[in-house]
Amino acid sequence: MNRDKHISSAFDRDLETIQALVVKMGGMVESAISDGASALMNRDEDLADEVRRRDKAIDALEAQINEDSARLIALRAPTATDLRLVLSVIKIAASLERVGDYAKNMAKRTHVLAQMPQIAGSGIALKRMAATVEKMLSDALDSYIQRDADLAGDVRARDLEVDQMYNALFREFLTHMMEDPRNITACMHLHFIAKNIERMGDHATAIAEQVIYLVTGELPDDSRPKDNRVPPADAVALPGEG
Repeated sequence: MNRDKHISSAFDRDLETIQALVVKMGGMVESAISDGASALMNRDEDLADEVRRRDKAIDALEAQINEDSARLIALRAPTATDLRLVLSVIKIAASLERVGDYAKNMAKRTHVLAQMPQIAGSGIALKRMAATVEKMLSDALDSYIQRDADLAGDVRARDLEVDQMYNALFREFLTHMMEDPRNITACMHLHFIAKNIERMGDHATAIAEQVIYLVTGELPDDSRPKDNRVPPADAVALPGEG
């Protein structure tokens, strides 16, 4: 019995360390979203470069979380609820890494857009959309820390709002392109950024769904609220994007 208690305590300590890394990673990703959007709105190429540099640290944290989680599974052989928790951590870290990649992509396009005529209102609109996604991500991480399935469900419902913001921007960019063909290239880049932000919302929603799974033992069986009118991203990817 004492041996079992010792193993359980060791598992809890190891898991606490890993979860602290997830929280740290989440904070870095939230900053990447905010700074990436600010760099775009203000055409701040130095800040965009900083967002791109910091992505390496986000990637390194995901690698460490995966390595530590694999070691925890191998050494402690968790079962049932404990194993579900470790697997959820790995999936949450993967979603955070993807959001970081999208923020990096936004920073890359800031350099390109800084050399083009500005599309009126686009920077503010994209920053507003990014702020909505950043709040979703923050609440998703809070729901994970607090094991709050209701808050996670609320995050999941808000994904529809992000889809609607994306659709409105898509129509706006299309109008700019039709009015003046010289706007086409800039609007394609802006459309790609908007699609990246919409995908950030999808990953924040995926984290929320992992929390629901963690708390209830089941993934939501109803399809998440989505705007089926969301068009695909047609813009050509820049080198290193994906």
